[in-house]
Amino acid sequence: MNTAATLSVALVALLHLYFLVLEMFLWNTPYGRRVFGLTPERAAASHSLAKNQGLYNGFLAAGLVWGLARGASGADVKLFFLGCVVVAGVFGAATANRKILFVQALPGAVAFVLVWLTR
Repeated sequence: MNTAATLSVALVALLHLYFLVLEMFLWNTPYGRRVFGLTPERAAASHSLAKNQGLYNGFLAAGLVWGLARGASGADVKLFFLGCVVVAGVFGAATANRKILFVQALPGAVAFVLVWLTR
């Protein structure tokens, strides 16, 4: 179970690093626009907001990596940041796109439960 918890936290951290790259660096590219379903005009108009959002995703990833680096003593750190991931995912699903519930909140919730069970 501990291995599953560690791998799930690492996966969520990698997802958030991917979100950081998408939002901070690829937002205005054809790939970024396709991922988010944006027109070139809408991507250009929202680029600074996306960079800010990407930075926050980077902070979530950093917190999860910090928890992983602490090993067994990092359970509380991992739970805190996974809780943030779930809340952000639920809020994003409610206010922006329902898909966020499955891409962000669900993996975060699964990892949260696995970490909780291995405390």
